[in-house]
Amino acid sequence: MSNLFKYTVLSEEQLNFYHENGYLSLGKTLSDEGVKQLLDQSMAAWNAEKGAYSDNNSWLQNALLVDIHHKAPLVRDFYFNGPVMEASKQIIGPNIKGATSQLTFKMRGNTKPFGWHQDNGYGELDPFNSITSLTALEEVDEDNGCLRLISGSHKLGQIPLKDERDRSNLESIDMEVDESKAIPMPMKPGETLIFHCWTLHYSQGNFSKTRDRRILFMRYADADAVEVYNGGKPRLGRLLAGDTKFDEVRQFEAEL
Repeated sequence: MSNLFKYTVLSEEQLNFYHENGYLSLGKTLSDEGVKQLLDQSMAAWNAEKGAYSDNNSWLQNALLVDIHHKAPLVRDFYFNGPVMEASKQIIGPNIKGATSQLTFKMRGNTKPFGWHQDNGYGELDPFNSITSLTALEEVDEDNGCLRLISGSHKLGQIPLKDERDRSNLESIDMEVDESKAIPMPMKPGETLIFHCWTLHYSQGNFSKTRDRRILFMRYADADAVEVYNGGKPRLGRLLAGDTKFDEVRQFEAEL
């Protein structure tokens, strides 16, 4: 994959920036050819299950395709063995599992925003050091719905939801924040942004008439991370590096 993936070792300055601000741009993690191949495979899976954007669909139907690593071999390789996993080891530690892989799309016509939230609000994992990554599969900017985040907001810790909900149904969360502190995060194709599980973030709808906004979303966690909302059961995810105390994690997707 040397011609498709772009690996890097995070410097002490980059690590300090992440821990202080709760986010970090990794720059290009995919070559131009890597973007093309990954997007082609992702779109084949998307079109097979989703089809075109429709106002009649739910936001989940229009925006997410989960477990994309089951449906696109290059996504699987990028998720399991790519540059973002290596960066996660430097931040989280040597024992890493994959927690989520999905396509997070806002096709043209989808002007619905995705409200302010912490990713640990949707899937609260302990220890509280999981990492979300967004890899742009095309140019992403404020016109077509780039991410906006609040630097340093991870220092607030886990923010309780106003009303408890079934965390498994992905009901939309929309927290109240001081939006004057929000920073837009435009990305070029192949670039990856990572952020802490407590970092507050939001994305506007896609108001471009000519462009989609297609992003690969991946989440990494400590191999022993458990689901706080699920009685402390281990989060099932492919063991990617190191070891785990949970046999069920060690066996999960081991055949892939």
